[in-house]
Amino acid sequence: MDFKKLLVFLGLSAALLYGWSYLFPPALVPTQNASTTPAIQGPPLSSQPVTQTPPEMATLQSGKRIYVVTDVLKAQIDTVGGDLRKLELLKHNSAVNTQQPLELFSDKKGQVHVAQTGLISTDQKRVSVPDHKTLFATQKDHYALKDSDKIEVRLTAPITLGLSVDKVYVFHRGSYIIDVRYDIANHSNAPVSLTAYYRFLRGNQSTEGESSFTSTFTGPALYTQKDKFQKIPFDDLDSAKASYPHQTNDGWVAMIQHYFMSAWIFQPNGKKNACKQSCYFDVTPLQNNLYSAGVLTPLPLIKPGEQQSFDMTLFSGPQEYDTLTKIAPGLELAKDYGWAHIFAAPLFWLLTNLQDIVLNWGWAIVLLTLIVKALFYPLTATSYRSMAKMRTVAPKLQQIKERYGEDRMKLQQATMELYKTEKINPLGGCLPILVQIPVFFGLYSALLASVELRQSPWIGWIHDLSRPDPFYILPALMAITMIAQTFLSPPPADPVQAKMMKIMPIVFSIMFFFFPAGLVLYWLVSNILSIMQQWYVNRRVAS
Repeated sequence: MDFKKLLVFLGLSAALLYGWSYLFPPALVPTQNASTTPAIQGPPLSSQPVTQTPPEMATLQSGKRIYVVTDVLKAQIDTVGGDLRKLELLKHNSAVNTQQPLELFSDKKGQVHVAQTGLISTDQKRVSVPDHKTLFATQKDHYALKDSDKIEVRLTAPITLGLSVDKVYVFHRGSYIIDVRYDIANHSNAPVSLTAYYRFLRGNQSTEGESSFTSTFTGPALYTQKDKFQKIPFDDLDSAKASYPHQTNDGWVAMIQHYFMSAWIFQPNGKKNACKQSCYFDVTPLQNNLYSAGVLTPLPLIKPGEQQSFDMTLFSGPQEYDTLTKIAPGLELAKDYGWAHIFAAPLFWLLTNLQDIVLNWGWAIVLLTLIVKALFYPLTATSYRSMAKMRTVAPKLQQIKERYGEDRMKLQQATMELYKTEKINPLGGCLPILVQIPVFFGLYSALLASVELRQSPWIGWIHDLSRPDPFYILPALMAITMIAQTFLSPPPADPVQAKMMKIMPIVFSIMFFFFPAGLVLYWLVSNILSIMQQWYVNRRVAS
């Protein structure tokens, strides 16, 4: 494409990418303050309006560590609060050190991301119940998945006023789902009224290894059947701009990041709803640059001599589309394509089906590019014909410029008269390009968000399509194709534009040095096909 068309493409692309979410923000439901949260109706629950929030502390305290190993996870639980303090995904390596597993949870300073749960008493006479500051006891400190399909880790809180509480983690073979259960026995002579809370505590640090060229959303996200998927940026929490549905009977609350997520799920597919009547989202900034995203669940009254169990499902793992759709409604929306979702979702569906055929994500990207190019060929052919005609009249345009010199009015009139005589529409190549912009961003979003490409090889030196080309071969080839395209495009009459046309391939190539190899592969194949198409059209027009 010529320089002006390139500017149009880049300008409109930026406007679409950054302006859409500003001009058309998703509708958000106003947040209800705790003091205005409506009372819960229905069966007797703990059951005052949820005005309590989890107790806070300035720093995470540490006790003894409990180590858990499954075939896909390695976890550390701290006896203080029974927090899940560290979680490594054994089948996904670190973006910083490929020899180490990815660390999704951590309690290191500056890298805090942990899962906490606890209980709150709604009875003013009973002020002490196990929360995330309680010291739990356990029978052993090492658990490993061997011949069984699950591991159960039981932590026991000190008995207080006749209340016995066990916190139980259940890890499953081949699964990123962790069941968290409270077994509560009331040995007192009075009913017990409690609220359980489940939350993530996280700093606002970016995802490891993420570059400014491929930055994605990191932060809290919510989903309900009524209000659908909503992201809450950390900055909005800091400035009190965040708005989210406070009361819900379904859904999930999560911390999401590039490729991975953790979610408290109220009603997974095939399981009972953990919200006995209503749950309450709690998303708020804390001290020390930490943020809490979780849910408070009023529990049914526990009568004297009664024992009850209460479950909540925790998912912590990769955003694999097929996996997420099987766990809970709407969970696949965490694989966030942004405004391009309407284009990205079907393109990703097509990409996965191609991968099922060729069994290689790199070749699936090549096939996807071929299909997209074929579908848009009628439009692109129009653009290439317009550019080819512009190329044939370039000498006449140069003569007109020399004839009229600095008289821009006569220069423009003569140029338009030439276009009319030669039956050339100078904007003929723009519309096909504009039509393809949403598709381009759809492909970009689909490839950028696909954890399926992570650690997936293509050929030879490309061992991970989600990382930049280690030898910069693909960006270099892309630069060559961009330079080749400039020779096929009509030469700009303006010397400054001509210089810019020579510089742009270098600038783009440097930028693409930092892009994932899968994205560069798509662009490279697209450029090669464009060169072939434009060369073919140029020959036909010239003949």
